[in-house]
Amino acid sequence: MKGDKIYIYLFLTPAFIITGIFLYYPFVENILQSFYKTDGFFNSTFVGLDNYIRLLNDEIAKTALFNSLELMLYVTIFQVGIALVLAIMVDSISKGSGFFRTTFFFPIVISGAAIGLLFTLIYNYRNGLLNEMLVNLGFERILWLTEQSSLYMVAIPTIWNYVGFYFVILLTAIQKIPNDFYEAAKLEGITGIQKMFRLTIPLIVSDLKTCIVLAITGTLKIFELVYIITRGGPGNSSEVLGTYMYQKAFGDTAMGYGATLAVLIVILGLTLAFITNKLLQKEEVTY
Repeated sequence: MKGDKIYIYLFLTPAFIITGIFLYYPFVENILQSFYKTDGFFNSTFVGLDNYIRLLNDEIAKTALFNSLELMLYVTIFQVGIALVLAIMVDSISKGSGFFRTTFFFPIVISGAAIGLLFTLIYNYRNGLLNEMLVNLGFERILWLTEQSSLYMVAIPTIWNYVGFYFVILLTAIQKIPNDFYEAAKLEGITGIQKMFRLTIPLIVSDLKTCIVLAITGTLKIFELVYIITRGGPGNSSEVLGTYMYQKAFGDTAMGYGATLAVLIVILGLTLAFITNKLLQKEEVTY
């Protein structure tokens, strides 16, 4: 038994070392840096809680926070919701399921930068895809990225990018449900939409909860799509915490304040994940 433990520790040690070097050490260093006014190199001055006080009074940071939360709402509802519908539809067909599985998953393998560039071209005012279609149909060109619409325009590619990820998780969960359950439900007269709400969804609650938590925490890491499509504009209307942190840390060389924003993102992610788990906590169906 002791010999087995030695081998376990031996194999786990490289993982612990790599995780410590590339995850925990940078995180601790980031927390320490949030108490300094620094450019990240040589000019560092200890300022205590000044960066956190500045954060509380920063109107742009508040805008970025509310935009992140709004985007989180769209992503959670539509990414997981659309993925669930697609998974149920694909599971119900006998031929061509492999094609649809590949098609729906495909966007996840495309880099965020490529998708951002793609939708920048789609939204372009002069020769973008959407406006060219409108012109060919006899309509006027539309300015798609305005202060009122920019966050919605960013939400669309964000949702499309990750629907396939949750689709695969939910489809796998649905396909693990024993067929006997469906046969018993059919004998009870449960078919169609009733089968989805009374049988399928209750049996994959734990997987749905996982998808929701991943969608919520993943939204806080959104950066490249927003940065490439709108750069947080116009007028900070699509600014999110990730783009604002980047701007402060690397654009304004205020690494200390950027580290403070990073701490906010981590705390917010952990808090929302904890709250979501508590709200969705219920007795799960086992089979």
